[in-house]
Amino acid sequence: PKMYNAYGSAKFPTEGTTNLHLDISDAVNVLVYVGVPGDNAAEKKDSDEAAVRAIDEAGCDSITKRRVREVHEVPGALWQIYDAHDADKIRDFLNKVANERGEEREPYHDAIHDQSWYLDEVLRKRLFQEYGVEGYTIVQCLGDSIFIPAGAPHQVRNLHSCIKVAEDFVSPEHLNHCFRLTQEFRQLSDTHSNHEDKLQVKNIIYHAVKDSIAVLRELEPSDK
Repeated sequence: PKMYNAYGSAKFPTEGTTNLHLDISDAVNVLVYVGVPGDNAAEKKDSDEAAVRAIDEAGCDSITKRRVREVHEVPGALWQIYDAHDADKIRDFLNKVANERGEEREPYHDAIHDQSWYLDEVLRKRLFQEYGVEGYTIVQCLGDSIFIPAGAPHQVRNLHSCIKVAEDFVSPEHLNHCFRLTQEFRQLSDTHSNHEDKLQVKNIIYHAVKDSIAVLRELEPSDK
């Protein structure tokens, strides 16, 4: 398991805690601690209002808003998770925006894998209007677990200071994304952090099949 610690940024709508990226494997992320500034009542009220405002602006569903406003659950992080099949459209959009801003695009680098973009409200609106891509906005409250599918672009913005624990795993349903991303990462520069095949998905499949066959053989009735 991995631990993520970061301060909140509810008052800075254009700044993300974890920029847009995708992972080669599935993952589960558990929020185990939320720290709300409480040095004085005014500061706490200001932080709470900023978090609620961020949730409203992100277009969360009514159930999520009710959890925060009526049930008074403590919101920790704001997630945007996109379908894995929309990754290429998002990549094209980010390259388009970079060209509009006159930014230089380095060879063998990738707009998503470089984790250099956070899609704020303006960019998310443009992405939907120009490419028809809309993600799932999820508020992670204290104790909530978020499951992130392999290959799904996602980003996180902490509303308050958070401690999260995450674990990677490989599910049979998303092996196709694991294979595709392994090949995709090989196209990155040799110095890129994602260039190396850290998952070794072929070895995972080999040992899973090997263990399954061994179990089946043990269950076979013995010859008489």
